[in-house]
Amino acid sequence: MLLADMGAEVIAVGGGAGSLPIPVFLRGKTLISLDLKCKEGRQAFHRLAEGADVVVEGYRPGVAARLGIDYDTLKAINPRLIYCSLTGYGQTGPLSQEAGHDINYAALSGALGAFGPVDDVPVFPLNLLADFAGGSLFATNGILCALYERERTGVGQYIDAAMVDGCLSLMAMHFPDWGNPVLAARGDGLVAGTAPYYRCYLCADGKYVATGALERRFFENLWAGLGYDDPPPPHLDRSSWDAMTARFQETFSLRSRDDWTAHFAGKDACVAPVLDPEEALAHPHNRMRHPAFSKDDAVKAPIMPATAGRTPHTDLTDRTAEVLNAAGSSREEIEKAKAPAADISGLAWPPL
Repeated sequence: MLLADMGAEVIAVGGGAGSLPIPVFLRGKTLISLDLKCKEGRQAFHRLAEGADVVVEGYRPGVAARLGIDYDTLKAINPRLIYCSLTGYGQTGPLSQEAGHDINYAALSGALGAFGPVDDVPVFPLNLLADFAGGSLFATNGILCALYERERTGVGQYIDAAMVDGCLSLMAMHFPDWGNPVLAARGDGLVAGTAPYYRCYLCADGKYVATGALERRFFENLWAGLGYDDPPPPHLDRSSWDAMTARFQETFSLRSRDDWTAHFAGKDACVAPVLDPEEALAHPHNRMRHPAFSKDDAVKAPIMPATAGRTPHTDLTDRTAEVLNAAGSSREEIEKAKAPAADISGLAWPPL
């Protein structure tokens, strides 16, 4: 979807009902269904790869080779091809053949072990960290770099994108801090939830505000905004944190979340409302920047006015015959190449 948003023509190859991702990520994709276990299906895929810039696959290591659609096979057909394998653990290593999901990859990277309350069960940020940040974004970055490199060399390359690797990179700032005062333990550190000016507080209406006043001037603005007359203390002194947290909580509990949000507007105190997904959809800032934003239509980001074009739409039509015909396949070849009982509209979670 990210590449389609940038203007790429994206053909998503499925293998029947439920084989394609959840609908919100199908924006801008042309959907086809091939039976890659038969000769005709593989030949059709090879024909598409011959004219493609990029192939992205997410099989376990070795599966693409068994299907005859691996990088070594396809680069012989198209030396300019960029081939990205996106997996949880990567193509090598003792865990490369293990099954897993976002929570497992975040766990192995050390990230999950740093999230959550002190001395309590780790808390994970939905499946945002490994699937989308450590996986999709790093894979997209690699693809864009490879496309740029190809302009210089004229040849494509193989990309081994692993979600664990992406998470390890995202943790780069926090590894050297682990065990030190900045990040002493899970939930204990400057940005981990124990600093009184970098955490969430319960308000009078049962909702929450988030404070992020790390820098001294922002902390002083927060202190003044909370109505305290005494001078603000040294905010990096951990010995003051427990008492300060209790004081902040008592103050925030006197007014509603939205009252505090309005009170701190324009004060540079780094205070924001903690919104649930429905509220985020309706927030004026988000609506102004992304008028078409909805729960069924992902934001197109980043905003790039110089290259802005029409936002791709979502089309669940099975276009196998149309795409393969344009690639040179005959009607008989198309019928043999299609996956049996293909029903591309029958999407489901999880995409197994």
